[in-house]
Amino acid sequence: MAWQREGYTAHEGEVGVLLADGSEPGPVYFDTGSSGSFHESTDWWVYDGTFGAPLAARMRARCSCGWRADISYPLDWDQVQRREPHDYDTSAPAGDWEAHLDDVEARTVPLPAEVSDLLHRLRQRLEGLVDDAPLAALKAVNELESIAASVGPSAAFLAVHGDRIPWRRIAEGLGTTEPDARSRLHRYEYRR
Repeated sequence: MAWQREGYTAHEGEVGVLLADGSEPGPVYFDTGSSGSFHESTDWWVYDGTFGAPLAARMRARCSCGWRADISYPLDWDQVQRREPHDYDTSAPAGDWEAHLDDVEARTVPLPAEVSDLLHRLRQRLEGLVDDAPLAALKAVNELESIAASVGPSAAFLAVHGDRIPWRRIAEGLGTTEPDARSRLHRYEYRR
């Protein structure tokens, strides 16, 4: 089960594992029959030492952006229910990932207070419209897309070509990874 925070799609977190020697194992492959394809998994509970899988000794938080927690926790396989591995307590790694996301969020470019408040109130109002007047909600979404199409290209162009903000800083300011920032700004810049 992956951890997610709204607005940070490039930062999906999950439990990762370490072997006894401290290394992070690669995916586990499962032969599901006579076909030429194999199922692969990096879910923490598959590293239980059965069916040729390596035996994990510790768990830690990891993020799709490449971040790995410095802290790891013992993995007690006697306490893991084979049929219900999600019942095992992974709250410590989850807390580490939350702290990572708090750090990512703290480094993003701050929005002016009035814009932040306006966006918050707009979201609340649109969520209410979904149930009360779905067509009005869709009309508002269309208007938001129109605003994004008129503002996004100029902002993207100026950030990259005018102000020449380094991609590392653009990614940090948006709370994402460099590949995601490049893709996002490319979409914005050529949206017209």
